Amino acid sequence: QPKDKDVLVFEEKDELFRLSVGRSKDRAYVFHSSRSATTTEQRYVLASMPACDFTTLLPRETGHDYSADVRDGQWYVRTNRDGATNFKVVTCPFGKADPKEWKAFLPYNPAVMVNNVSLYKDYAVVAEREAGVTHLRVVPFNGQPAYRVEFPEPIYAAGGGSPEYDTDTIHINYTSMVTPSSVYDFNLATKERKLLKQQEIPAGYDASQYQSEWVMATAKDGTKVPVSLVYKKGLKKDGTAPCLLTGYGSYGSPTSVSFSPMRLSLLDRGVIFAQGHIRGGSDLGRPWYDDGKMMKKMNTFTDFIACADFLVNEKYCDRQKLAIQGGSAGGLLVGATINLRPDVCKAAVLQVPFVDVVNTMLDETLPLTVQEFLEWGNPKVKAEYEYMKSYCPYTNLTAKNYPAMLVTTSLNDSQVMYHEPAKYTAKMRYTNPNATIYFKCQMAGGHGGPSGRYDAMKEQAFVMAFVLNQFGITK
Repeated sequence: QPKDKDVLVFEEKDELFRLSVGRSKDRAYVFHSSRSATTTEQRYVLASMPACDFTTLLPRETGHDYSADVRDGQWYVRTNRDGATNFKVVTCPFGKADPKEWKAFLPYNPAVMVNNVSLYKDYAVVAEREAGVTHLRVVPFNGQPAYRVEFPEPIYAAGGGSPEYDTDTIHINYTSMVTPSSVYDFNLATKERKLLKQQEIPAGYDASQYQSEWVMATAKDGTKVPVSLVYKKGLKKDGTAPCLLTGYGSYGSPTSVSFSPMRLSLLDRGVIFAQGHIRGGSDLGRPWYDDGKMMKKMNTFTDFIACADFLVNEKYCDRQKLAIQGGSAGGLLVGATINLRPDVCKAAVLQVPFVDVVNTMLDETLPLTVQEFLEWGNPKVKAEYEYMKSYCPYTNLTAKNYPAMLVTTSLNDSQVMYHEPAKYTAKMRYTNPNATIYFKCQMAGGHGGPSGRYDAMKEQAFVMAFVLNQFGITK
């Protein structure tokens, strides 16, 4: 084709699906995939012959979620087919992708979620999650036994990889709630590692002064819900400490147990920082996500309430010194939580919050609405409409004794437009004229808040100042 003429390669006409483009690890093939929240269709073409037609690997089949890469004439397919809810990995000869040709590479283990498989010339590196903890499994292709990479702490976050195909060494990114982000060289053959870089804390940092925990709250239905905590050592569990509890619980996104230098100003003032690993994320695997979406979304909110009650009942903190925080779908979480239990905390922070669920999901002109019918439901289906209406924060605002609130947004937010939190704030002030509610709109920036390191820090400082003020901490 002429260089100055664009060529249509593929058009995805189903609005439920997003398109992505990538390349095989060995660089020999170009992939593009159509993916919804539940279904995948992947296509490929030789990178050396991009003008040829793409070939479909496995035609879309409702509910079949898969991804594949190729190595040495074999497809390696991560798939949830045949009841593999947490995914398994199979192989098949190139050009013979029919499931009848599949052979197990990583047999299905319902306790382990397979997140990703990276193929190298001599190794496969598998990112897994078991019991809420991330793992890296190395599978040599020379017949040597597979192994998991060992890490020094019981609770951490880790991932690794390399852009090179023919390599024995990958970079591993490692962090925990007390360990700053660290990058290692890791030799896949010898298991030797070398620290290349650790995040610098200009003011100084001594990890031995802080402690993290992984504890279990009991949800309304008896399910055990993980809570990760970090605090300065010397904490007295007598019910007097302040605590900031955060959560998200949507789109299958797990909550990472990672380090944050901006969190230190809270910890050094005696504040406990806690995270609820609630249903709706995939913290405990794909079933954990499925149990917190669509017609089971209420589990997300009652799990979060259970986490808050656990922290109070176990005397980590005092109810009158407990704040909750969430952004975007996490703002929905906080808004729904305080509607259900306005007494659950002293203060609530809702950042770029998705609080007008019903009206947003009714507007199919918005770019995300149709794709998210598989997350929240389609309000044109009566049962799904009634269910989302039952928890929508804006819809369910009534006259109650709400906690003090900070609601933030950005004028240019294209994912949760500013009018959602604005009208939520207006209705809160109308129905609860004595409520303490602050509304802050950034006139620049988007869904992630203001851009630039220092503006982002100023925004975080503003949120922390609100929380500390509600705790009565002035210095």
